Amino acid sequence: MSQNYLSIYAKSFNWAGFFLPRVKYSNCSALYDFCRTVDNIADDNNNLDIKRKNLLIFKKRFFEKDFNSSKIKKMWRIIDEFSISTKIIDDLFDGVESDLKDKVQLNSRKDLLIYSYRVAGTVGLMMAKILKVKSEEALKAAIDLGIAMQLTNIARDVIEDEKLNRKYIDCDFEKIKDTLKLADLFYNSCFKSIREIPISSRFAILVARRVYRQIGNEIKKKRDLDEYKNSGKIFVTNFGKVKQTLLSVYDFILLFFLKSTAYKINLSHDEIKKEIKLNERF
Repeated sequence: MSQNYLSIYAKSFNWAGFFLPRVKYSNCSALYDFCRTVDNIADDNNNLDIKRKNLLIFKKRFFEKDFNSSKIKKMWRIIDEFSISTKIIDDLFDGVESDLKDKVQLNSRKDLLIYSYRVAGTVGLMMAKILKVKSEEALKAAIDLGIAMQLTNIARDVIEDEKLNRKYIDCDFEKIKDTLKLADLFYNSCFKSIREIPISSRFAILVARRVYRQIGNEIKKKRDLDEYKNSGKIFVTNFGKVKQTLLSVYDFILLFFLKSTAYKINLSHDEIKKEIKLNERF
């Protein structure tokens, strides 16, 4: 029996997945299994040369449609069923490949946003396709939610990433909090467009947004870098997840009363578009 990586690794989203219709949850789980398989190649204990080789092999098997792999077979079914551009998959591979260096260092906000799009915004975009989101504005917002979650990950995992010679942001508590403020911009920007998600799946995404954002809120409660370091891997307790789920009921109702406005988020997408033609991914 194949592993369900969604239930193993993505506990926050798996919690939210409880509120998805069964078929949609199954498709989202298959998507996550594929993405996690790609990510695991970069994170395993092999040396860099072997990891680079393994990534190229898996990428080649994917684009050649090697259906001996159940994960590749399921992913291609999803791509065909939901009209997902393979350029998005290419972006994901590029993001993971960028981690396969002796030392990873991002030197600008633009680099941070492009990396976050590649490894997580892509997943948000593909998830939106599975949930049958049609509006281009809502698809942009799905990218935003993925980026917000990745920025939260980066803020949470600074110490762990540093041990792997990965420096996405400086190991400085002010920089960590700044990264969470940037994440909050993306959590806020995606909110109104969640109403473009079919109603049967809308609540699950609201829950995922709330629960994952709460990880950042838990980090903000730390007084300084030492307390942050001593906290270990910061997470949301089951009680905290229940609380955020109840607050998501308020969000669900609120969306019915908010006036429709055009999608807008500062210049963040413009920074990403300097390197990636996002419109070709929709």
